Amino acid sequence: MFLISAEKFSLWKKKQISKGGDNHSLNLLIDSLGGLSNIELNLLKIKSEKVLNLNLDLDFIETLWDKHLNTSIPIQYLSGISFWRDLKLEVSNKILIPRPETELFIDIVSGIFKNKKEKITFVDLGTGSGAISIALALANPNWSGIATDIDKSAIEIASRNFKTNSNQSNLKFYNGNWWDPLENFKGEIDFAVANPPYIPQDTYEVLPIEVKNFEPKLALLGGKEGLDHINQIVQNAPLYLKNKGWLLIENHFDQGEKVK
Repeated sequence: MFLISAEKFSLWKKKQISKGGDNHSLNLLIDSLGGLSNIELNLLKIKSEKVLNLNLDLDFIETLWDKHLNTSIPIQYLSGISFWRDLKLEVSNKILIPRPETELFIDIVSGIFKNKKEKITFVDLGTGSGAISIALALANPNWSGIATDIDKSAIEIASRNFKTNSNQSNLKFYNGNWWDPLENFKGEIDFAVANPPYIPQDTYEVLPIEVKNFEPKLALLGGKEGLDHINQIVQNAPLYLKNKGWLLIENHFDQGEKVK
């Protein structure tokens, strides 16, 4: 634990912002590694504590901030941590950083399956950090969840994230491509969610540097039109979903009609 006066911390923070970057990114780094949340940082503006407790010293945090400014490496990869909804998730550069818009999955599913006591089996295809599947499992302890990913290291990280954020046992993890690990669940799944690679080739080439240069191409590029993986998921869905089961897919803003 590192102690620092609130005044010294405020001066240090002003110095970092003066170098460039934005306040949100710096706050994210401070929260991830320093252990000071946004709420605590905002409280400093109205109620300045004499001494703050940090998990790491400011020199180390500053080194990472400088690296972010000089290379555009996302804060989440520098810290190894991403915040999503109310979850604190481990991430690596082999995993897509969970996006705020993906939180809509949770709201949509909640609107479809309103009976919390109903026994539901769901699948999260290409789980990455496990964000979607973990959020659904935590919100619905009576449900049985399955998460798949083609990357073994992603499955290991997602599994650790579930254990870190929960003491439940209603979510299992399987290594494999989309539906492939689920032969024993054919016709038994109430709904599946997927946030597959859906970026078209032309769009991928002009993505911001912090995305294209650092986030995994495997998790972003969906082929020439962005539909290669979505086609695979949709074609095999009837084998695994129950009659009148649901398939929810995140796609590019202009792919909606084609996906339907």
